[in-house]
Amino acid sequence: MTTTLSANPRPAASQPAPEAPPRLSLALPKGRIQEGVFRLLADAGIDVRVGPRGYRPSVSLPGVDAKILKPQNALEMLASGSRDAGFGGADWVQELDLDVVEVLDTGLDPVRLVAAAPPEMVDSTGRLKQPKDRPLRVASEYEAITRRWIEKAAPGAAFVRSYGATEAFPPEDADCIVDVAATGETLRAQGLVVIETVLTSTTRLYASRAAIADPERRAAIDRLALLLASVLEARRRVMLEVNVTPEALDRVVAVMPCMRQPTISPLRDGAGFAVKSAAPRASLPTLIPEIKARGGTDIVVTEMAQLVP
Repeated sequence: MTTTLSANPRPAASQPAPEAPPRLSLALPKGRIQEGVFRLLADAGIDVRVGPRGYRPSVSLPGVDAKILKPQNALEMLASGSRDAGFGGADWVQELDLDVVEVLDTGLDPVRLVAAAPPEMVDSTGRLKQPKDRPLRVASEYEAITRRWIEKAAPGAAFVRSYGATEAFPPEDADCIVDVAATGETLRAQGLVVIETVLTSTTRLYASRAAIADPERRAAIDRLALLLASVLEARRRVMLEVNVTPEALDRVVAVMPCMRQPTISPLRDGAGFAVKSAAPRASLPTLIPEIKARGGTDIVVTEMAQLVP
Protein backbone atom coordinates (compact mmCIF):
# COMPACT_ATOMS: atom_id res chain seq x y z
CA MET A 1 0.00 0.00 0.00
CA THR A 2 1.41 3.32 -0.98
CA THR A 3 0.63 6.79 0.25
CA THR A 4 0.70 9.66 -2.17
CA LEU A 5 1.89 12.93 -0.72
CA SER A 6 0.32 16.03 -2.09
CA ALA A 7 2.65 18.43 -3.79
CA ASN A 8 1.13 21.18 -1.69
CA PRO A 9 0.34 19.58 1.66
CA ARG A 10 -2.17 21.39 3.81
CA PRO A 11 -0.56 22.91 6.85
CA ALA A 12 -1.32 21.21 10.10
CA ALA A 13 -4.09 22.83 12.05
CA SER A 14 -2.63 25.14 14.63
CA GLN A 15 -3.26 24.33 18.27
CA PRO A 16 -5.50 26.82 20.06
CA ALA A 17 -3.57 29.10 22.34
CA PRO A 18 -4.08 28.35 26.02
CA GLU A 19 -6.66 30.58 27.58
CA ALA A 20 -5.24 33.40 29.65
CA PRO A 21 -6.35 33.40 33.27
CA PRO A 22 -9.10 35.89 34.02
CA ARG A 23 -7.92 39.33 35.03
CA LEU A 24 -8.67 40.01 38.67
CA SER A 25 -8.34 43.56 39.98
CA LEU A 26 -7.20 43.43 43.59
CA ALA A 27 -7.14 46.34 46.06
CA LEU A 28 -4.36 46.10 48.64
CA PRO A 29 -4.54 48.30 51.74
CA LYS A 30 -2.45 51.33 52.56
CA GLY A 31 -1.80 52.32 56.16
CA ARG A 32 -2.30 50.53 59.46
CA ILE A 33 -3.55 47.18 58.16
CA GLN A 34 -1.07 46.86 55.28
CA GLU A 35 1.65 45.06 57.22
CA GLY A 36 -0.61 42.24 58.38
CA VAL A 37 -2.16 41.74 54.93
CA PHE A 38 1.22 41.72 53.15
CA ARG A 39 2.60 39.20 55.67
CA LEU A 40 -0.46 37.00 55.18
CA LEU A 41 0.01 37.08 51.41
CA ALA A 42 3.73 36.30 51.76
CA ASP A 43 3.04 33.33 54.05
CA ALA A 44 0.61 32.05 51.40
CA GLY A 45 3.44 32.15 48.85
CA ILE A 46 2.16 35.31 47.16
CA ASP A 47 4.95 37.79 46.53
CA VAL A 48 3.99 41.47 46.50
CA ARG A 49 6.65 43.81 45.14
CA VAL A 50 6.21 47.55 45.39
CA GLY A 51 8.31 49.26 42.74
CA PRO A 52 8.86 52.88 41.74
CA ARG A 53 5.15 53.20 40.94
CA GLY A 54 4.36 52.66 44.58
CA TYR A 55 0.61 52.38 44.15
CA ARG A 56 0.78 49.61 41.52
CA PRO A 57 2.71 46.65 42.95
CA SER A 58 3.38 43.42 41.10
CA VAL A 59 1.75 40.31 42.55
CA SER A 60 2.98 36.77 41.85
CA LEU A 61 -0.49 35.50 41.01
CA PRO A 62 -1.29 35.00 37.32
CA GLY A 63 -3.85 37.43 36.02
CA VAL A 64 -3.93 39.68 39.07
CA ASP A 65 -3.74 43.45 38.70
CA ALA A 66 -3.10 45.08 42.07
CA LYS A 67 -3.38 48.62 43.31
CA ILE A 68 -2.68 50.04 46.77
CA LEU A 69 -5.51 52.17 48.15
CA LYS A 70 -6.66 53.45 51.49
CA PRO A 71 -9.02 50.79 52.90
CA GLN A 72 -12.02 53.14 52.80
CA ASN A 73 -11.36 53.92 49.14
CA ALA A 74 -10.73 50.25 48.33
CA LEU A 75 -14.11 49.31 49.76
CA GLU A 76 -15.83 52.08 47.83
CA MET A 77 -14.16 50.86 44.62
CA LEU A 78 -15.53 47.37 45.28
CA ALA A 79 -19.02 48.76 45.79
CA SER A 80 -18.76 50.72 42.55
CA GLY A 81 -17.42 47.68 40.65
CA SER A 82 -14.11 49.21 39.53
CA ARG A 83 -12.22 46.66 41.70
CA ASP A 84 -13.05 42.97 42.03
CA ALA A 85 -11.64 42.13 45.47
CA GLY A 86 -9.82 43.90 48.26
CA PHE A 87 -9.05 44.20 51.94
CA GLY A 88 -10.66 46.52 54.46
CA GLY A 89 -12.09 46.76 57.93
CA ALA A 90 -15.63 45.71 58.78
CA ASP A 91 -16.06 49.05 60.59
CA TRP A 92 -15.76 51.00 57.33
CA VAL A 93 -18.17 48.70 55.51
CA GLN A 94 -20.76 49.54 58.15
CA GLU A 95 -19.85 53.23 58.27
CA LEU A 96 -20.09 53.69 54.51
CA ASP A 97 -23.08 51.29 54.21
CA LEU A 98 -21.46 49.52 51.27
CA ASP A 99 -22.99 46.71 49.25
CA VAL A 100 -20.03 44.32 49.08
CA VAL A 101 -19.58 40.58 49.67
CA GLU A 102 -17.51 39.36 52.61
CA VAL A 103 -15.30 36.50 51.39
CA LEU A 104 -12.94 35.85 54.34
CA ASP A 105 -12.53 37.23 57.85
CA THR A 106 -8.76 37.21 58.39
CA GLY A 107 -9.07 38.07 62.08
CA LEU A 108 -6.17 40.50 61.63
CA ASP A 109 -5.98 43.89 63.32
CA PRO A 110 -8.87 43.37 65.72
CA VAL A 111 -10.20 46.65 67.05
CA ARG A 112 -13.18 47.90 68.99
CA LEU A 113 -15.15 51.00 68.15
CA VAL A 114 -16.05 52.34 71.57
CA ALA A 115 -17.91 55.22 73.17
CA ALA A 116 -15.69 56.89 75.76
CA ALA A 117 -15.91 59.98 77.94
CA PRO A 118 -14.23 61.71 80.90
CA PRO A 119 -15.21 60.05 84.21
CA GLU A 120 -17.09 63.18 85.34
CA MET A 121 -19.46 62.79 82.37
CA VAL A 122 -20.51 59.27 83.40
CA ASP A 123 -23.08 58.61 86.14
CA SER A 124 -23.12 55.71 88.59
CA THR A 125 -25.07 53.50 86.17
CA GLY A 126 -22.48 53.96 83.41
CA ARG A 127 -24.63 56.33 81.36
CA LEU A 128 -23.68 59.75 80.04
CA LYS A 129 -24.73 62.76 82.08
CA GLN A 130 -26.77 65.42 80.30
CA PRO A 131 -25.29 68.95 80.47
CA LYS A 132 -27.75 71.45 81.95
CA ASP A 133 -27.39 74.30 79.45
CA ARG A 134 -26.74 72.63 76.09
CA PRO A 135 -27.05 69.36 74.15
CA LEU A 136 -24.55 66.60 74.75
CA ARG A 137 -21.75 66.65 72.15
CA VAL A 138 -20.35 63.42 70.64
CA ALA A 139 -17.29 63.56 68.37
CA SER A 140 -16.20 60.90 65.89
CA GLU A 141 -14.81 60.20 62.43
CA TYR A 142 -17.57 57.61 62.05
CA GLU A 143 -20.62 59.77 61.42
CA ALA A 144 -23.14 57.14 60.34
CA ILE A 145 -22.27 54.65 63.08
CA THR A 146 -22.16 57.38 65.72
CA ARG A 147 -25.50 58.88 64.72
CA ARG A 148 -27.07 55.42 65.02
CA TRP A 149 -25.50 55.02 68.45
CA ILE A 150 -26.70 58.49 69.53
CA GLU A 151 -30.29 57.56 68.64
CA LYS A 152 -30.07 54.58 70.97
CA ALA A 153 -27.82 55.74 73.79
CA ALA A 154 -27.94 59.55 73.84
CA PRO A 155 -31.05 60.89 72.09
CA GLY A 156 -30.81 64.58 71.26
CA ALA A 157 -26.99 64.70 71.39
CA ALA A 158 -25.18 66.78 68.77
CA PHE A 159 -22.70 65.09 66.43
CA VAL A 160 -19.26 66.71 66.05
CA ARG A 161 -17.16 65.64 63.06
CA SER A 162 -13.50 64.89 63.75
CA TYR A 163 -10.69 64.31 61.27
CA GLY A 164 -8.30 62.35 63.45
CA ALA A 165 -7.04 62.68 67.05
CA THR A 166 -10.64 62.33 68.24
CA GLU A 167 -9.45 61.40 71.74
CA ALA A 168 -8.21 65.00 72.20
CA PHE A 169 -11.70 66.54 71.88
CA PRO A 170 -12.95 66.06 75.48
CA PRO A 171 -13.67 67.85 77.67
CA GLU A 172 -13.71 71.28 75.99
CA ASP A 173 -14.88 70.35 72.47
CA ALA A 174 -16.90 67.20 73.09
CA ASP A 175 -18.42 65.39 76.04
CA CYS A 176 -18.02 61.94 74.52
CA ILE A 177 -16.26 60.30 71.58
CA VAL A 178 -16.82 57.22 69.44
CA ASP A 179 -13.43 56.04 68.30
CA VAL A 180 -11.29 53.00 67.53
CA ALA A 181 -9.54 51.39 70.49
CA ALA A 182 -7.03 48.62 69.86
CA THR A 183 -5.53 48.34 73.36
CA GLY A 184 -7.24 51.30 75.06
CA GLU A 185 -3.91 52.87 76.01
CA THR A 186 -4.58 56.08 74.08
CA LEU A 187 -7.95 56.56 75.75
CA ARG A 188 -6.50 55.96 79.22
CA ALA A 189 -3.69 58.41 78.50
CA GLN A 190 -6.34 61.08 77.81
CA GLY A 191 -8.23 60.22 81.00
CA LEU A 192 -11.22 58.70 79.18
CA VAL A 193 -13.26 55.70 80.29
CA VAL A 194 -15.07 53.31 77.96
CA ILE A 195 -18.84 53.47 78.26
CA GLU A 196 -19.78 50.91 75.63
CA THR A 197 -18.33 48.85 72.80
CA VAL A 198 -20.26 50.01 69.75
CA LEU A 199 -18.88 47.34 67.40
CA THR A 200 -15.87 45.12 66.82
CA SER A 201 -13.93 44.97 63.58
CA THR A 202 -11.19 42.98 61.83
CA THR A 203 -9.52 43.09 58.44
CA ARG A 204 -11.51 41.11 55.88
CA LEU A 205 -11.32 40.14 52.23
CA TYR A 206 -14.30 41.55 50.34
CA ALA A 207 -15.46 41.25 46.74
CA SER A 208 -17.73 43.23 44.46
CA ARG A 209 -21.16 41.86 43.58
CA ALA A 210 -20.22 41.87 39.89
CA ALA A 211 -17.08 39.79 40.46
CA ILE A 212 -18.96 37.23 42.55
CA ALA A 213 -21.59 36.94 39.81
CA ASP A 214 -18.93 36.19 37.19
CA PRO A 215 -17.87 32.50 37.35
CA GLU A 216 -14.26 33.07 36.30
CA ARG A 217 -13.59 35.96 38.63
CA ARG A 218 -15.46 34.18 41.42
CA ALA A 219 -13.20 31.15 40.95
CA ALA A 220 -10.08 33.36 41.12
CA ILE A 221 -11.33 35.01 44.32
CA ASP A 222 -12.13 31.61 45.85
CA ARG A 223 -8.60 30.40 45.04
CA LEU A 224 -7.11 33.44 46.75
CA ALA A 225 -9.34 32.94 49.78
CA LEU A 226 -8.33 29.26 49.98
CA LEU A 227 -4.63 30.17 50.07
CA LEU A 228 -5.13 32.80 52.74
CA ALA A 229 -7.40 30.59 54.84
CA SER A 230 -4.78 27.81 54.76
CA VAL A 231 -2.25 30.17 56.36
CA LEU A 232 -4.72 31.37 58.98
CA GLU A 233 -5.61 27.78 59.88
CA ALA A 234 -1.93 26.83 60.11
CA ARG A 235 -1.31 29.75 62.48
CA ARG A 236 -3.99 28.39 64.81
CA ARG A 237 -2.59 24.85 64.86
CA VAL A 238 0.66 22.91 65.25
CA MET A 239 1.64 19.42 64.16
CA LEU A 240 1.83 17.28 67.28
CA GLU A 241 3.70 13.95 67.16
CA VAL A 242 4.04 11.49 70.00
CA ASN A 243 5.25 7.91 70.44
CA VAL A 244 3.16 5.50 72.51
CA THR A 245 3.29 1.87 73.55
CA PRO A 246 0.48 -0.45 72.47
CA GLU A 247 -0.89 -0.39 76.02
CA ALA A 248 -1.01 3.44 76.12
CA LEU A 249 -2.36 3.97 72.59
CA ASP A 250 -6.06 4.25 73.40
CA ARG A 251 -5.42 6.44 76.45
CA VAL A 252 -3.34 8.92 74.44
CA VAL A 253 -5.54 8.95 71.33
CA ALA A 254 -8.55 9.72 73.53
CA VAL A 255 -7.13 13.17 74.34
CA MET A 256 -5.39 13.95 71.04
CA PRO A 257 -7.34 16.73 69.28
CA CYS A 258 -7.37 16.50 65.52
CA MET A 259 -9.22 17.76 62.47
CA ARG A 260 -10.71 14.35 61.65
CA GLN A 261 -8.75 11.35 62.96
CA PRO A 262 -5.12 11.20 64.14
CA THR A 263 -2.58 9.45 61.92
CA ILE A 264 -1.26 6.30 63.59
CA SER A 265 1.83 4.51 62.24
CA PRO A 266 3.49 1.40 63.70
CA LEU A 267 7.04 1.73 64.98
CA ARG A 268 9.74 -0.75 63.99
CA ASP A 269 9.67 -4.22 65.58
CA GLY A 270 6.25 -3.63 67.13
CA ALA A 271 7.66 -1.28 69.76
CA GLY A 272 4.58 0.90 69.65
CA PHE A 273 3.02 3.58 67.51
CA ALA A 274 3.70 7.10 66.30
CA VAL A 275 0.60 9.29 66.60
CA LYS A 276 0.33 12.54 64.67
CA SER A 277 -2.39 15.19 64.67
CA ALA A 278 -2.92 18.86 63.87
CA ALA A 279 -3.71 20.26 67.31
CA PRO A 280 -4.96 23.73 68.25
CA ARG A 281 -2.03 25.80 69.44
CA ALA A 282 -4.02 27.10 72.40
CA SER A 283 -4.49 23.56 73.75
CA LEU A 284 -0.77 22.85 74.23
CA PRO A 285 -0.34 24.09 77.83
CA THR A 286 -2.80 21.49 79.15
CA LEU A 287 -2.50 18.93 76.38
CA ILE A 288 1.22 18.14 76.56
CA PRO A 289 1.25 17.33 80.31
CA GLU A 290 -1.89 15.21 79.84
CA ILE A 291 -0.34 13.22 77.00
CA LYS A 292 2.79 12.67 79.08
CA ALA A 293 0.73 11.52 82.04
CA ARG A 294 -1.10 8.99 79.84
CA GLY A 295 2.11 7.36 78.64
CA GLY A 296 3.11 9.41 75.61
CA THR A 297 6.81 9.95 74.96
CA ASP A 298 9.09 11.73 72.48
CA ILE A 299 6.58 14.54 72.00
CA VAL A 300 7.43 16.81 69.06
CA VAL A 301 5.64 20.06 68.22
CA THR A 302 6.17 21.45 64.69
CA GLU A 303 5.08 24.73 63.13
CA MET A 304 3.01 24.53 59.93
CA ALA A 305 3.09 26.95 57.03
CA GLN A 306 -0.27 26.12 55.46
CA LEU A 307 -3.10 23.76 56.26
CA VAL A 308 -5.91 22.99 53.83
CA PRO A 309 -8.77 20.98 55.42
